[in-house]
Amino acid sequence: MKLTIPKKIGRNTYNFEVEGKNLHEVVMESEKLSFRGVDKCGLCGSDILYLSAYVTKEKGFKYTKVNCGKCRASVTFGQRSDAPDTFYLRRNEKGLDWQEFVGKDTEQAKPTATIDLDDTDESVIPF
Repeated sequence: MKLTIPKKIGRNTYNFEVEGKNLHEVVMESEKLSFRGVDKCGLCGSDILYLSAYVTKEKGFKYTKVNCGKCRASVTFGQRSDAPDTFYLRRNEKGLDWQEFVGKDTEQAKPTATIDLDDTDESVIPF
């Protein structure tokens, strides 16, 4: 038995599929995705959000995040130590724990220009 669970992250809908031998197992597996959708960035209010995942080089820590495509802020998924397949979005007293983007050199990390694709002639886009 399979169950597809849609989660809305910004403008995108991600469909996660869980599987089990019966209804009880499918529901138990679905509860491992114990987070609601995320409509907008908690810092700038943008709905240009996407999921990302990476592994650190130094110690091999695994991270999964929701990132903002506008201000580059992020909110990280946590994992339960007693159930590492269960994911939740980290929270603080105000709600989701959005973290402002800080690069090695914050001034260099800021974009130097923005392109509004709705108002740009496609023939001049540099990619």
